[in-house]
Amino acid sequence: MTNTHAEGQAVAEVGGMPITAEKPTAIIEVRKLIKRFGLKNVLKGLDFRVEAGEFVVILGPNGAGKTTFLRILASLSRPSMGKINIAGFSLPDQAAAVRRRLGVVSHQPLIYGDLTAEENLQFFARMYNIPASNQRIPEVLKLIGLNARRRDLVRTFSRGMQQRLAIGRAVLHDPEVMLFDEPHTGLDQDAATMLDGILQEVAARGRTVVMTSHDLPRAADLASRIDILSRGVITASIQRDKIDTSQILSFYQQATNETQT
Repeated sequence: MTNTHAEGQAVAEVGGMPITAEKPTAIIEVRKLIKRFGLKNVLKGLDFRVEAGEFVVILGPNGAGKTTFLRILASLSRPSMGKINIAGFSLPDQAAAVRRRLGVVSHQPLIYGDLTAEENLQFFARMYNIPASNQRIPEVLKLIGLNARRRDLVRTFSRGMQQRLAIGRAVLHDPEVMLFDEPHTGLDQDAATMLDGILQEVAARGRTVVMTSHDLPRAADLASRIDILSRGVITASIQRDKIDTSQILSFYQQATNETQT
């Protein structure tokens, strides 16, 4: 006999004793993903699995398919073939349910310049139907270090401040999974360092993070796992604590060169 707990766990009774099956720990699972643009395959049977709470940085050369892959995970682009499951929901069939569990930050901050920082978050709070947003918005403004500028128009913000507000928008509804597509692009060193601190704080609060980057030192500082995407597939993956910082460049070079020979 099998019952189901309120948390969604299957419970089987064997000899009168309940045995609870553990829920799968993978919050993202991708199998044999293919993405075609015309006759060109950009993603070529990609496999990818992320456990809850991991911070995975995907490194790769330009044109490897990093942004294409993140757009598919974000439900902004449809796969040509393959299976994708995020937080128990499949893409593209259950895209609406997946989006409610995602926070996405891309090259463009996707915020409104003629609104204040606070007004931007109020707007997105209404979109997400967030209860008690009057409490949540000040929390987020403090997290991203913009509480003192909350009533200033966003068009007066620096690129780094706008990117921090974009992260605030993305975490506002407390998503399970955060997707960052090269969020440091266009930032000066001080702004990038401040952004690193926010990313580390986001990860420390238990969210699963997937971030694309071409910055090896930054990956070394942020990631709990490093994956290499080259020519449309994941060619290597390693836990950050299993590799010394001095070895990351050679690890990257070997993983990208193997797909070119």
